[in-house]
Amino acid sequence: MSTVLQASSASSRSPVQLSGLANALVQSGHLARASAEQIQKRALENRASFISELIGGGGMSAADLANWISRTFALPLLDLDAFDAARVPGGLIDAQIIKAYKVLPLIKRGNKLIVATADPANHEAEDKIKFQSQSAVDLVVVEYDKLERWIGQNTQSASAQLAALAGDDFDLADLDDGTGDAAAEKELAADVDDAPVVRFLQKMLVDAVNMRASDLHFEPFENFYRIRFRVDGELREIAQPPVAIKEKLASRIKVISRLDIAERRVPQDGRMKLRFGPDRSIDFRVSTLPTLYGEKIVIRILDSSMAKMGVDSLGYEPEEKERVLHAIRRPYGMVLVTGPTGSGKTVSLYAYLNLLNEPGVNISTAEDPAEINVPGINQVNVNEKAGLNFATALRAFLRQDPDVIMVGEIRDLETADIAIKAAQTGHMVFSTLHTNDAPTTLTRLMNMGVPAFNIASSVILITAQRLARKLCQQCKSPVDIPTPALLEAGFTEADIDGSWKPYKPGKCSACGGSGYKGRVGIYQAMPISEEIQRIILDHGTALDIARQARAEGVRTLRESGLVKVRLGLTSLEEVLAVTNE
Repeated sequence: MSTVLQASSASSRSPVQLSGLANALVQSGHLARASAEQIQKRALENRASFISELIGGGGMSAADLANWISRTFALPLLDLDAFDAARVPGGLIDAQIIKAYKVLPLIKRGNKLIVATADPANHEAEDKIKFQSQSAVDLVVVEYDKLERWIGQNTQSASAQLAALAGDDFDLADLDDGTGDAAAEKELAADVDDAPVVRFLQKMLVDAVNMRASDLHFEPFENFYRIRFRVDGELREIAQPPVAIKEKLASRIKVISRLDIAERRVPQDGRMKLRFGPDRSIDFRVSTLPTLYGEKIVIRILDSSMAKMGVDSLGYEPEEKERVLHAIRRPYGMVLVTGPTGSGKTVSLYAYLNLLNEPGVNISTAEDPAEINVPGINQVNVNEKAGLNFATALRAFLRQDPDVIMVGEIRDLETADIAIKAAQTGHMVFSTLHTNDAPTTLTRLMNMGVPAFNIASSVILITAQRLARKLCQQCKSPVDIPTPALLEAGFTEADIDGSWKPYKPGKCSACGGSGYKGRVGIYQAMPISEEIQRIILDHGTALDIARQARAEGVRTLRESGLVKVRLGLTSLEEVLAVTNE
């Protein structure tokens, strides 16, 4: 600690009221009163704090002062450089208070908030923190220069951070809930307090659409807030906005989705719409979920252009495409699409419906919910609470003179029974099941209690499918894979003839460094032949059905994926990851 500072000539000056820290230094003999008054006066003139002028003028180093304060006020001393910035809780104290009083909330435990300060004698700051955080405050001492540097780097206001994330040149898109209440939405967007949140949300939605994302995840945690997009089946972290905006962002999403903004205890579901000019609009399905640290919100992008995809764009091999087209153009029967969640079943079904959607065809669908709106198709949302389940909708369809019926999913025996009877009485029925491959779908129906003769007489085709990431065509490169590894993956000796090369992903700006861009379907299209019908009627196993399907030239999912590897569309690693053998 330096010796007592002496004041220069100061015989004729008015007394200056000293701060609590200045008084403590004077009373302890570490600072002459005249010097303290000079420093205090300079601080008032510069609109700065006493401690900043004391350190800035060279009267005392920040480290020496922090050590002295810790001993004098009997408070712990903390090295702020050794503290993990990610642990700092957000939203407890306004950024204005943090900047004005040079304080920093470090840890929240129950009703106690630990706050870092370089001036524990500033009781006004302590009172404001107590009032705003509604917590008891425990102070720790830190060096002033480190505290000031940390605050400058990490405590931008939420609005400033959102503005930086959204970009100053971002134009607001037309965002609403699809009900046409545009005036109310524009009034909401014009709210000055929420304008940064509005800009940020709309930028996230536009970015997600431009990146071909399928979902947006808004995830609150204890010390940070994360936004991730699911692109090509993989989640990617896009932004970490300030934690303080999580409630405003959730409220904004809930308002335009027509959800109850006051209800945060139970999950809610809603919809909204983003207009990209006069000719294109995209629907979004919104789902909220209460978590420990706020509401997690997942927004599913429902691009109606996906419904216009043709069968050609799905990625079928020629023989698979021929089997599918032959089946869906038959006058009656059941076509089932199987695969896990996110494998593209809905897109495949809409591609089939799009082929059949003509003025002379009556098409009805029951979905939970209807993800893509298609003109010319009668779509019904299942509502279990109101008593409208798949089985009820199916019964109603049969009284509506249908030609084609699509059931979102066969979940129980009642739905399966009605769907099969519809297929047997002159209707084309499309539906989905959650099974691993085509042969196990038939045994799944039998296990649900559907009689074998009903299955054999109604189901005409089963398509199992997966989605594999496509290699980026700009950065993919050939890779040498040992022959034993290729054989183990499922290639035959005849396949490895040197006429093709496997490729591996690279890294470039076009694919965002992932090496993949877009996805391609991997399919197992299995028609129900007379031989397979006999196996069903004899209550044969899935293995029996699979053996017969192979004999009839039906590829397994793995074999279909290996065809995509030979064509250079995807990598061997990707096929191995999405298929079992």
